[in-house]
Amino acid sequence: MSKPYQCKNCEEFFDEEFDYCPHCGQEKADNLTFGVLFSNTIANYFSIDARFFKSFIPLLTKPGVLARRFVDGKRLTYLHPAQFYLFISVLFFFIFSFSVRRADNQVSKALKNSFEKANVLDAETIKKDTVVLKQIKEELDKNPVLEKLPEKDKKVIDSVLALKDSIPDTNISFSFKRKVLDSLIEARAPVEEQLKAMGMDENESGFVKRFYEQVLKFYKQKGGGILKTIFDTVPIAMFFMLPLFAFILKILYWRRATFAHHMVFSFYFFTFIFTAFSIFILADNYLSIPVWLKTLFFLSFIIYLMLALRNFYKSSWFGAFFKANFISFVYMLIVLPIAAVGLILVSFMLY
Repeated sequence: MSKPYQCKNCEEFFDEEFDYCPHCGQEKADNLTFGVLFSNTIANYFSIDARFFKSFIPLLTKPGVLARRFVDGKRLTYLHPAQFYLFISVLFFFIFSFSVRRADNQVSKALKNSFEKANVLDAETIKKDTVVLKQIKEELDKNPVLEKLPEKDKKVIDSVLALKDSIPDTNISFSFKRKVLDSLIEARAPVEEQLKAMGMDENESGFVKRFYEQVLKFYKQKGGGILKTIFDTVPIAMFFMLPLFAFILKILYWRRATFAHHMVFSFYFFTFIFTAFSIFILADNYLSIPVWLKTLFFLSFIIYLMLALRNFYKSSWFGAFFKANFISFVYMLIVLPIAAVGLILVSFMLY
């Protein structure tokens, strides 16, 4: 007779001849090693098994069908939409990160050159303004009318034309502010003094003060790494974009499905977008893709969406065509621009 064995997980007893606990399903010989820990992590969060391949082909070739089958109850046959989205999005951002890294280096170099060029132009502008002011003063001194002015009026003119009085006190010349800020940065002055030189009031709110601090940081680093910061914020933004896309679907198909069903459709649709872009980026790195093919590639998303709407919601061809174009119009011309502005603002505040 087999000896009783106590499960380490549920603490129930079962025969020693079993390899798995009949009560909770945990393996009896649960030897935790680094390899087991790593493989379990991959299996639990990405679940790369036969379900992935059963889901991948229909996703590309049968728009909306995969989401329809999952909603209808075939949920063990295919990969869960959230897991599918997670895996493909991680793969996409990994591939895209190499392009972002190259673009970030180019943007950082361009911003650095623009800052240096601006400083040179400021110095030349101040030099030219000094020469012009001196010429004006010499001409005015030769004017016989000015010789008859009272002495106090002559002093007023001299103070206006004097470079030391006219440029610093106007508080209009951004070039001069930059020169003062450079001096404070070089002298390692307190941050409060540097912010004050930028024009920040001491009584500003916390948000405004934070914004000034980020501008100062951007100025000190000459914009280096700003593109990478924006890229790092995109995955977070996508978690807000998905429910918003599902909400638009809910408005258009109010009685056709629940919000959860719209989310399933959104997960699979965005998974397709990330998959297509991953393939496109890899192909673009090795092949010279013509402009007409790139245009066709972006138009294919509208066609895919139209077919997906028809297959998932059982919509008519006209309804699917109209709603696919309407969703694309609203999303591309309203949602994405607003999201882009918010993304840039959040990225800048986290820079």
